[in-house]
Amino acid sequence: MNSLIMVIIENVGLIAFAISGAVVAAKKDMDLFGINLMALVTATGGGLIRDIIIDRIPPVMFVNPSLTIITLITANIAFVIMYLKKPMPKGITPVYDKLLFWLDTLGLAAFTVDGAFAGIYSDYSDNLFLVAFLGVITGIGGGLIRDVLADKVPYVLVKHVYAIACIAGAAVTVVLWKFTGSELISSLFGFSTIVLLRFLAMHFEWNLPTVHLHE
Repeated sequence: MNSLIMVIIENVGLIAFAISGAVVAAKKDMDLFGINLMALVTATGGGLIRDIIIDRIPPVMFVNPSLTIITLITANIAFVIMYLKKPMPKGITPVYDKLLFWLDTLGLAAFTVDGAFAGIYSDYSDNLFLVAFLGVITGIGGGLIRDVLADKVPYVLVKHVYAIACIAGAAVTVVLWKFTGSELISSLFGFSTIVLLRFLAMHFEWNLPTVHLHE
Protein backbone atom coordinates (compact mmCIF):
# COMPACT_ATOMS: atom_id res chain seq x y z
CA MET A 1 0.00 0.00 0.00
CA ASN A 2 1.57 3.25 -1.10
CA SER A 3 -0.86 5.96 0.01
CA LEU A 4 0.75 8.81 1.95
CA ILE A 5 -1.54 8.30 4.94
CA MET A 6 -0.68 4.60 5.20
CA VAL A 7 3.04 5.33 4.89
CA ILE A 8 2.80 7.86 7.73
CA ILE A 9 0.87 5.45 9.94
CA GLU A 10 3.30 2.63 9.19
CA ASN A 11 6.21 4.84 10.23
CA VAL A 12 4.38 5.76 13.42
CA GLY A 13 3.91 2.06 14.12
CA LEU A 14 7.54 1.36 13.27
CA ILE A 15 8.63 3.93 15.86
CA ALA A 16 6.21 2.57 18.46
CA PHE A 17 7.37 -1.01 17.94
CA ALA A 18 11.02 0.09 18.06
CA ILE A 19 10.41 1.82 21.41
CA SER A 20 8.66 -1.29 22.67
CA GLY A 21 11.62 -3.48 21.76
CA ALA A 22 14.09 -1.04 23.31
CA VAL A 23 12.17 -0.85 26.59
CA VAL A 24 11.86 -4.64 26.87
CA ALA A 25 15.60 -4.96 26.23
CA ALA A 26 16.42 -2.36 28.86
CA LYS A 27 14.25 -4.13 31.43
CA LYS A 28 16.29 -7.28 30.72
CA ASP A 29 19.54 -5.33 31.31
CA MET A 30 20.71 -5.71 27.71
CA ASP A 31 23.49 -3.48 26.42
CA LEU A 32 23.32 -0.94 23.60
CA PHE A 33 23.66 -3.61 20.93
CA GLY A 34 20.92 -5.68 22.54
CA ILE A 35 18.60 -2.68 22.68
CA ASN A 36 19.16 -1.96 18.98
CA LEU A 37 18.68 -5.59 18.02
CA MET A 38 15.47 -5.94 20.03
CA ALA A 39 14.08 -2.73 18.53
CA LEU A 40 14.92 -3.96 15.05
CA VAL A 41 13.34 -7.41 15.39
CA THR A 42 10.22 -5.93 16.99
CA ALA A 43 9.70 -3.35 14.25
CA THR A 44 10.66 -5.42 11.21
CA GLY A 45 10.43 -9.06 12.27
CA GLY A 46 6.82 -9.56 11.19
CA GLY A 47 7.47 -8.23 7.71
CA LEU A 48 10.60 -10.36 7.43
CA ILE A 49 8.66 -13.54 8.26
CA ARG A 50 5.92 -12.57 5.80
CA ASP A 51 8.38 -11.98 2.97
CA ILE A 52 10.13 -15.30 3.57
CA ILE A 53 6.79 -17.14 3.49
CA ILE A 54 5.82 -15.68 0.10
CA ASP A 55 9.36 -15.99 -1.26
CA ARG A 56 9.88 -12.24 -1.61
CA ILE A 57 13.66 -12.16 -1.80
CA PRO A 58 15.29 -10.01 -0.63
CA PRO A 59 12.76 -8.98 2.06
CA VAL A 60 11.43 -5.42 2.07
CA MET A 61 13.52 -4.40 5.10
CA PHE A 62 16.65 -4.92 2.97
CA VAL A 63 15.22 -3.34 -0.18
CA ASN A 64 13.98 -0.30 1.74
CA PRO A 65 16.75 0.57 4.26
CA SER A 66 14.75 3.52 5.60
CA LEU A 67 12.83 1.03 7.75
CA THR A 68 16.03 -0.05 9.48
CA ILE A 69 17.36 3.49 9.72
CA ILE A 70 14.19 4.82 11.38
CA THR A 71 14.15 1.88 13.78
CA LEU A 72 17.78 2.26 14.85
CA ILE A 73 17.54 6.03 15.26
CA THR A 74 14.50 5.52 17.48
CA ALA A 75 16.24 2.79 19.49
CA ASN A 76 19.28 4.96 20.18
CA ILE A 77 17.19 7.96 21.18
CA ALA A 78 15.29 5.68 23.57
CA PHE A 79 18.61 4.35 24.91
CA VAL A 80 19.94 7.85 25.61
CA ILE A 81 16.74 8.83 27.42
CA MET A 82 16.76 5.67 29.54
CA TYR A 83 20.52 5.92 30.17
CA LEU A 84 20.21 9.45 31.51
CA LYS A 85 17.38 8.24 33.76
CA LYS A 86 15.48 11.48 33.63
CA PRO A 87 12.33 10.98 35.72
CA MET A 88 9.03 11.84 34.08
CA PRO A 89 7.14 14.77 35.57
CA LYS A 90 4.31 13.71 37.84
CA GLY A 91 1.09 13.16 35.91
CA ILE A 92 2.84 12.56 32.57
CA THR A 93 3.09 8.77 32.86
CA PRO A 94 -0.62 8.03 32.13
CA VAL A 95 -0.48 10.32 29.09
CA TYR A 96 2.71 8.62 27.93
CA ASP A 97 1.18 5.16 28.36
CA LYS A 98 -1.90 6.15 26.35
CA LEU A 99 0.26 7.66 23.63
CA LEU A 100 2.25 4.44 23.33
CA PHE A 101 -0.98 2.45 23.26
CA TRP A 102 -2.34 4.44 20.34
CA LEU A 103 0.95 4.45 18.47
CA ASP A 104 1.15 0.68 18.89
CA THR A 105 -2.49 0.23 17.85
CA LEU A 106 -2.09 2.34 14.71
CA GLY A 107 1.08 0.47 13.84
CA LEU A 108 -0.54 -2.90 14.41
CA ALA A 109 -3.48 -1.95 12.20
CA ALA A 110 -1.29 -0.55 9.45
CA PHE A 111 1.13 -3.50 9.46
CA THR A 112 -1.73 -6.02 9.43
CA VAL A 113 -3.47 -4.42 6.46
CA ASP A 114 -0.17 -3.96 4.66
CA GLY A 115 0.72 -7.61 5.25
CA ALA A 116 -2.62 -8.76 3.89
CA PHE A 117 -2.13 -6.73 0.71
CA ALA A 118 1.38 -8.10 0.34
CA GLY A 119 -0.34 -11.48 0.07
CA ILE A 120 -3.06 -10.18 -2.23
CA TYR A 121 -0.49 -8.83 -4.65
CA SER A 122 1.66 -11.96 -4.50
CA ASP A 123 1.37 -15.18 -6.46
CA TYR A 124 -0.78 -16.63 -3.68
CA SER A 125 -3.73 -14.25 -3.82
CA ASP A 126 -6.22 -17.10 -4.34
CA ASN A 127 -5.30 -18.61 -0.97
CA LEU A 128 -7.37 -16.35 1.28
CA PHE A 129 -6.32 -18.16 4.44
CA LEU A 130 -2.67 -17.53 3.62
CA VAL A 131 -3.36 -13.90 2.74
CA ALA A 132 -5.09 -13.32 6.10
CA PHE A 133 -2.29 -15.14 7.92
CA LEU A 134 0.27 -12.89 6.26
CA GLY A 135 -1.58 -9.89 7.64
CA VAL A 136 -1.59 -11.36 11.14
CA ILE A 137 2.07 -12.40 11.14
CA THR A 138 3.12 -8.99 9.83
CA GLY A 139 1.27 -7.36 12.71
CA ILE A 140 2.34 -9.59 15.60
CA GLY A 141 5.46 -11.40 14.36
CA GLY A 142 7.97 -8.85 15.60
CA GLY A 143 6.50 -8.82 19.09
CA LEU A 144 6.60 -12.61 19.22
CA ILE A 145 10.31 -12.66 18.33
CA ARG A 146 11.02 -9.88 20.85
CA ASP A 147 9.38 -11.71 23.72
CA VAL A 148 11.02 -15.04 22.89
CA LEU A 149 14.45 -13.37 22.85
CA ALA A 150 13.59 -11.69 26.16
CA ASP A 151 12.53 -15.04 27.67
CA LYS A 152 8.96 -13.87 28.23
CA VAL A 153 5.55 -15.35 27.49
CA PRO A 154 4.65 -13.46 24.28
CA TYR A 155 2.47 -10.44 25.02
CA VAL A 156 0.02 -11.39 22.27
CA LEU A 157 -0.86 -14.59 24.16
CA VAL A 158 -1.84 -12.99 27.44
CA LYS A 159 -3.13 -9.42 27.07
CA HIS A 160 -5.88 -7.24 25.66
CA VAL A 161 -7.17 -9.47 22.83
CA TYR A 162 -4.20 -8.12 20.86
CA ALA A 163 -3.92 -11.02 18.43
CA ILE A 164 -7.71 -11.39 18.17
CA ALA A 165 -8.02 -7.80 16.97
CA CYS A 166 -5.28 -8.47 14.45
CA ILE A 167 -6.97 -11.65 13.17
CA ALA A 168 -10.32 -9.88 12.88
CA GLY A 169 -8.80 -6.97 10.96
CA ALA A 170 -6.97 -9.26 8.56
CA ALA A 171 -10.13 -11.30 7.95
CA VAL A 172 -12.21 -8.18 7.28
CA THR A 173 -9.58 -6.88 4.85
CA VAL A 174 -9.42 -10.14 2.91
CA VAL A 175 -13.18 -10.75 2.77
CA LEU A 176 -13.99 -7.21 1.64
CA TRP A 177 -11.25 -7.37 -0.97
CA LYS A 178 -12.69 -10.64 -2.25
CA PHE A 179 -16.23 -9.25 -2.60
CA THR A 180 -15.58 -5.61 -3.53
CA GLY A 181 -12.17 -5.61 -5.20
CA SER A 182 -11.61 -2.20 -3.63
CA GLU A 183 -8.30 -1.56 -1.89
CA LEU A 184 -9.69 1.59 -0.27
CA ILE A 185 -12.79 -0.05 1.22
CA SER A 186 -11.08 -3.23 2.38
CA SER A 187 -8.10 -1.44 3.91
CA LEU A 188 -10.26 1.19 5.62
CA PHE A 189 -12.58 -1.34 7.23
CA GLY A 190 -9.77 -3.75 8.13
CA PHE A 191 -7.78 -0.95 9.72
CA SER A 192 -10.81 0.41 11.58
CA THR A 193 -11.72 -3.05 12.90
CA ILE A 194 -8.35 -3.40 14.64
CA VAL A 195 -8.40 0.11 16.08
CA LEU A 196 -11.96 -0.32 17.37
CA LEU A 197 -11.34 -3.71 18.98
CA ARG A 198 -8.14 -2.50 20.61
CA PHE A 199 -9.93 0.55 22.00
CA LEU A 200 -12.83 -1.53 23.34
CA ALA A 201 -10.43 -4.04 24.89
CA MET A 202 -8.58 -1.26 26.67
CA HIS A 203 -11.70 0.62 27.74
CA PHE A 204 -13.58 -2.41 29.07
CA GLU A 205 -10.42 -4.29 30.14
CA TRP A 206 -11.25 -7.28 27.97
CA ASN A 207 -9.03 -10.33 28.16
CA LEU A 208 -9.65 -13.83 26.94
CA PRO A 209 -10.41 -16.40 29.65
CA THR A 210 -7.49 -18.34 31.11
CA VAL A 211 -7.03 -21.56 33.04
CA HIS A 212 -4.81 -21.47 36.14
CA LEU A 213 -3.21 -24.80 36.92
CA HIS A 214 -0.44 -23.60 39.21
CA GLU A 215 0.23 -25.92 42.12
